[in-house]
Amino acid sequence: MTETVYVKAEHLSKEIKKQLILKDINLSLKKGFIYGFRGKNGSGKTMLFRALCGLIRPTEGTVTVGGATLGKEMSFPPSVGVLIEYPGFLNGYTGFENLKMLARLKDQIDDERIKESIRLVGLDPDDKRKYRKYSLGMKQRLGIAQAIMEEPELIILDEPTNALDTDGIEELKKLLLDLKKENKCILIASHDKEELNYLSDEIFMMENGKIIDHYDIQGAK
Repeated sequence: MTETVYVKAEHLSKEIKKQLILKDINLSLKKGFIYGFRGKNGSGKTMLFRALCGLIRPTEGTVTVGGATLGKEMSFPPSVGVLIEYPGFLNGYTGFENLKMLARLKDQIDDERIKESIRLVGLDPDDKRKYRKYSLGMKQRLGIAQAIMEEPELIILDEPTNALDTDGIEELKKLLLDLKKENKCILIASHDKEELNYLSDEIFMMENGKIIDHYDIQGAK
């Protein structure tokens, strides 16, 4: 069976303040795969992720998700979870309270699903500590929980292992591989070549806003 393309970028370019940040990006991404993106800071990874989830509009080209064009047929993908930098959590609320407030925006999931998402990233949903008391690693885990809690079809994670300890990284790897089995389309940006090689089915190399190379990983999990 041939998998259908779920996310497609065609001749995607983005100009900001007369500077070309993304240059003629073409991608065809399918569900049930993990795609890795590597490149130095400023290579365009984060900006590409913003374009693919509708946070910025292309100057040229198109992005389609599930066959519908961003900015024309919809503003944002209908089913997407995103971690790009730290989410805007409120310091005076617990992790669970923060996620519950965000979940109310779509009203798609119940408290138990929120708690399950928190457990999946190695946190305690009943922890009464306020977000301001969280370590950097705990904040990163909560950000990942936020990205996956509504069981989105498209998951976009920018440097998800930042601030995670060794155990946290291993837990994240297992979580992502489990989500892949659930037929999610998963995009990860990371500096860590070994990490991306372990997780990804295909890796894209970025430099100066362009995809300069891509390759399949043999024997991807």
